[in-house]
Amino acid sequence: MSDDAYPTPPDPLPDGWVLVERETRTRFELPTMDVREHTLVYEDEGLRTRVREATAVDRTWRFLFASALSFRPPLPPVTGPASMYATVAAEARDGFAADLRDRGVRDLDRRRTERTRTASGDRVQLTPYRGRLPVREFDRPVDVAGWLGIWITDGSFRLAGGGYPEAGLEVDDVAIDGSRYRDELLDLIRRVG
Repeated sequence: MSDDAYPTPPDPLPDGWVLVERETRTRFELPTMDVREHTLVYEDEGLRTRVREATAVDRTWRFLFASALSFRPPLPPVTGPASMYATVAAEARDGFAADLRDRGVRDLDRRRTERTRTASGDRVQLTPYRGRLPVREFDRPVDVAGWLGIWITDGSFRLAGGGYPEAGLEVDDVAIDGSRYRDELLDLIRRVG
């Protein structure tokens, strides 16, 4: 798979963020085509290290993914990606919720979709999620949030999103700032190309 199939990640990434996964897979299949997803996944290794040193709990706390979709066979020029938007959006939202659940998030609640623009000016739909992450070593679950962005740029779909702790992870010298984490994640999503 060529590098140009992948999205352009936000540059620069905040200090402590590292690429942890690069994957191409079939996202879903339709009767006449396969939808392939080319994904980059980043994690805040700095926060992971601080929590691990303070609690011995080693897990991903903040993550970002960026995906570019391709269609096999390619979409006919007459229909274009706009004709596939509803299908892609539904599959992306279901897939993101499943990913959060796979990461251990419970009591997941999808909130109302908002609209904004990417850094390049494309219209993006942002869907927020809230849930709780039970962590055996902690007295109470960690409140978490996730955001999923979906848009079309230069005739191709982009998906970007991630998650972060909002509250419940305040241990020792690790202070959680849910508002700052939200703002950083939304900025990263908007800068995916």
